[in-house]
Amino acid sequence: MHATFSPLIGFFGLGTQEMMLLLVLGVLLFGRNLPQLGRSLGKTVTEFKRGVKGLEDDTEPTAGGPPRPVEPEAVRPPQRVTSSAPKFEDAPPKA
Repeated sequence: MHATFSPLIGFFGLGTQEMMLLLVLGVLLFGRNLPQLGRSLGKTVTEFKRGVKGLEDDTEPTAGGPPRPVEPEAVRPPQRVTSSAPKFEDAPPKA
């Protein structure tokens, strides 16, 4: 019992007729806006791929070259921090 997986027919358990019905409804609802919808979907997918590739580049060194050395930050002496908030007395002045 070897089941083959077809991406179009097995998509969420929808058959061919259901997919065609959804396609027709989509064209009826978004007919005028399909070029804009496709353009924005394409830009979204492209940006997502760029982001994933950027994450992969950050986490994995390149296969052809040595790993980049990490430059440590220079050690700075401790600095005093003064508060800029006004100081209040503990008890109000007596009149």
